Amino acid sequence: MKNKKPLILISNDDGYQSKGIRSLIDMIRDFADILVCAPDSARSGYSCAFSATEYLMLKQRSKEDGVEIWSCNGTPVDCVKLALNQFCTERMPDMVIGGINHGDNASVNTHYSGTMGVTLEGCMKYIPSVAFSLCDHNEDADFEPMRPYVRKITKRILDEGLPTGVCLNVNFPVVAEYSGVKVCRMAHGTWGNECVKCHHPRGYDYFWMVGTYANDEPENSDTDNWALTHGFIAITPTQIDVTAYESIKRMRTEGWEE
Repeated sequence: MKNKKPLILISNDDGYQSKGIRSLIDMIRDFADILVCAPDSARSGYSCAFSATEYLMLKQRSKEDGVEIWSCNGTPVDCVKLALNQFCTERMPDMVIGGINHGDNASVNTHYSGTMGVTLEGCMKYIPSVAFSLCDHNEDADFEPMRPYVRKITKRILDEGLPTGVCLNVNFPVVAEYSGVKVCRMAHGTWGNECVKCHHPRGYDYFWMVGTYANDEPENSDTDNWALTHGFIAITPTQIDVTAYESIKRMRTEGWEE
């Protein structure tokens, strides 16, 4: 790859062949060199997991001017770690992008998302990182309305960077026309009815992890869930440091320290 353009590393949790990642490549390839290293099949829900007990393999899928695509049999985080270790020794990415994900990663889904795992891994490597997700699980989802916003946000991050330890979680609603863009916090939400028990004809029980999500504060207009419900693109700055600083202050005054 030539060094005339910035280098962007892309991965996801839907697999290298998904429409979301192919759409993302098409949206930004005119102003960036692109290195894709993504799972060889869907890895949704893998969060920041990496393979500590299984060996990993890389397979080159395509290489053309400015775009190189590899697949890996591991997790989304494995893909980022391997790409940085194997392909970026002489040229580090200027940016890491997770997505475009099929399905939203708002609220507590942030903690489960493999797409956010990609973005958090990039952030932990001090690389400006962003995740893009569309609230549509359809394999043939229409990503085209996202194009101008994905391009604008990507260019802005390339130009301005992000604070150390902070990445962006960007979610898009499925609407005919966006209401605008909101910078917002994560909504408090919970998953219920998560386990479905089934009985196999051979005599044993097995389970499916499914569930139903509930927004626990639907009227609060400063959250990502509210923004998406009302047709806004939701941008949530997300940080690596999960320390509860107010609890540190409280516990010190309450005599926890000796």
